[in-house]
This record gives sequence, structure tokens and C-alpha cells, in this order.
Amino acid sequence: MSAVLDQPQVVQFYRPNYHVKTPDMRSPEYVQMSTAAAITLGLVPGNMHRTACTNCLNLLVTYPEGCRANCTYCGLARHREESRDYADRNFIRVDWPTARYDEVIERVKVGNDKGQFQRMCISMITHPNSDADTFVLLDKWMKALPHIPVSILSNPTTMEKDDLVRLHKMGADIFTVALDAVTPAIFERTRGKTVDSPHRFSKYWQAIEWAAEIFGPEKFGAHLICGMGETEQEILEACQKIKDMGGHNHMFAFYPEQGSMMEDWPACDKGQWRRVQLARFIIDYAGGHVSKMLFDADGKVIDFGVAEDELTDLVNSGKPFQTSGCPGKDDEEVSACNRPYGDSSPSDILSFPFALARKDVEIVKRQMAGEEIGAGLI
Repeated sequence: MSAVLDQPQVVQFYRPNYHVKTPDMRSPEYVQMSTAAAITLGLVPGNMHRTACTNCLNLLVTYPEGCRANCTYCGLARHREESRDYADRNFIRVDWPTARYDEVIERVKVGNDKGQFQRMCISMITHPNSDADTFVLLDKWMKALPHIPVSILSNPTTMEKDDLVRLHKMGADIFTVALDAVTPAIFERTRGKTVDSPHRFSKYWQAIEWAAEIFGPEKFGAHLICGMGETEQEILEACQKIKDMGGHNHMFAFYPEQGSMMEDWPACDKGQWRRVQLARFIIDYAGGHVSKMLFDADGKVIDFGVAEDELTDLVNSGKPFQTSGCPGKDDEEVSACNRPYGDSSPSDILSFPFALARKDVEIVKRQMAGEEIGAGLI
């Protein structure tokens, strides 16, 4: 056999496929990206229901040996090693195809995103190389596309304060922490020692405190998942704590990822989700405070602590029910990271990746009133 044929073939792009041998791809040469980002860049054919895809290029460091954590709700968890190759796993609901990082940068430079990307996000995983490779990816991006700001979705378990200082000096714009579980007990049950996972609630909160100090107000935030057993009061008290520190709250509805240890856990209740979305928006953007809200004996919101006419205007605007995440350049109240259908399907939308029409708002109101009605494909 010739020397040329013996050389490994360079993979430019890999779309998850359970019927072929998965190539050996690792960061920083390769990155995974959301399906929406791949469509926006023209790497995957298709379109997204009622939206022109995404305004944020969501990237994920990747290694054949995968994430070393074992979070019970995550499609990338270590316990799935025997079921499928790492690059073929979902990262909560949707596929994350893999591409060469240089190819991604080049496609953005020549305008394949049609100017839609207002932000890029590097998502870390629990892996010995994740920290170092994140620095490499950030450095390359800042040299090639400094006009598009970068968010870091961090892995506090492997990071120290000096890492945050370095990321900030290198040009990272926003630092976020995927806290996900909002109480110590739920955190331990879903991603701590109890499930043979390395994460600790205290270290995650420490990273949020570091981010507040290093990145400053409005430049840090936390991911929170609604529907993992917490009360509405508990998740909103966590929101308020982060807001009081100067941060923003990026909310997700729990989705039972097939193959995860929580695949049989019920999806987030729609009424609960809509109330939490609305209250989170009031805390983050409308000057409200959890101390002014009222909760029943089960921790359910029964009063949002704002005047009725103001509450009506907020609901009718639809903004509280759009995807929450790092802001874009057009409207600080609307996330550039709209993550199309990352926590729900187009047939039953929980986080709207687009501005709500009047018919969408009416369905949201009915959901808040307790109706089991879906909001999608309309």
C-alpha cells in the first residue's frame, strides 16, 4: 500500500452517524457545534421553524474519550460510554456535529453566517485538556474575529481564579457557570459524589463569585435548569442571589434526554416554567425582587410583586418567554444565544427562539393558567 494511502484522512466535518466508525477528533483542532450553528454556517442543510437560526455560534470542546463528569441529565455523561461514541451523543436534545476549528473561523470570516453571529461561546467539559484548549480557541478567535465577542461557558471543577483572570485579559467578554441544579441537595443528587461525578456545589458558587469580581456587573451569569425537583421559590431565590451579585440568569426547562439517568424524569411542567420565566425576567430586567413576590405552601408563585398593569404589559411583550442567555448587540433584554429548540421541540416550544406573536402570547397565558396545551408549529 502506498504511503499516501497509509496516511490518516483529515476530517473537515462530521455529522453524528451511528452507522459508521466515528473519526478520531479532538480539540483544539476540532470543535463541536450546535445544529443551529451548523445550519447557519451552511455545514448542514435545513432551516429552523420560524427563525433564521441562531445569533450565537455555540462551540463545544471535544475529545474521543469524552467528558469525565457523570451528570444524570446530560447526554454527554460518562455513564453513556458503552452505548455510543462520544461524538455521536446529543448534548441535551439536539445533535452537535464536529468541524475543524480553522474551517469554522474561515466560514465566519467570509460571511457564511450572513452577519448573523453577534457572539461566540466556548463551552467546556470535564476533561484534563479542556482548560488549556479553551485558551487556544479563544486566542485564535480574538486574532481572527475580534469584533465578535466571546462568552465562556465554564467548567469550574477544573478551574482556579487565575484561569478567569487570564481569560478576561485575553479578551473573553462574558463568563458563565452552568450551575444547573439550584440547591445543594439537587446538585449532589444529579452531578455530585452521589452519582460518581466530580462537581461540587460550593466550587460552582465560588466560580460565580470569582466571575463577579473579575468580569464585573452584566458580564457574568449562570445557567439554571427548571424542573429538577426544586420549588419555584428556590430557583427564583437563586436568580435573585445572582442578580444581586451583578449577574444574569440563563434559564432552561428540564428535558429528559434519552439515554441519560434522568430519561424517565418528567419534563418541566409548563405552568411552572412560564411562571419562573416571567419572574426571572422581572428580577433580571424589570426591577423586581423575590422578596416582593408571594409563594404558596408548595413554593409556587402566586404574586409577582409588580403592579397588575405592568405585569400585563410584560406578558404581552412576550420577552420573558424567549430564550434567556448572553445578550446580543440589538437588545440587552433579548439573548443573542437563542439556542433554537435546545430544550423543547418546535411542536411544543418552551423557550421561544424568536419574538412571540400575539397567538404565542395567548397560548403562554393559557399555560400559566394551568392548561395542558402546547405552543408550537403554529
